[in-house]
Amino acid sequence: MDDDAGKAPRNPQTDAAGTQVIAVAEDWAAAIVSDDAARIASFMTDDWVIVSETGISTREEFLSVVESGQLTHSAMTLVSPARVRIHGDTAIFTGRVTNTAHHLGRRFDADEWTTDVFVRLDGRWLCALSHITSAAPGPD
Repeated sequence: MDDDAGKAPRNPQTDAAGTQVIAVAEDWAAAIVSDDAARIASFMTDDWVIVSETGISTREEFLSVVESGQLTHSAMTLVSPARVRIHGDTAIFTGRVTNTAHHLGRRFDADEWTTDVFVRLDGRWLCALSHITSAAPGPD
């Protein structure tokens, strides 16, 4: 039986765009671990927000705690295959990410499902929204 039966044909443009989005997400993770607010900001739209269990935080709020040193990251690793879907100039990136952060001197180790919505502006993929959900613990 043909495993591709019923699936849309592969589109080289979509495949190339998906590869670009994965590369941008990897570079953005490296920027976050660098704790360089300006470098992190270069991957975000001006109206970027992150949604987490505490609600919505703006780009300015996030970058200010990074710039002040109140929030640092020492690791950020994609631990699942990335799922990328392209819809014109919008891309949805989903993956499971582990990270180590320090907030106000306290260490946090997180295992989260992350969804980032990227938009292509002036030929560059920028993140417009991030959503994080804690991953359920696995069986012992």
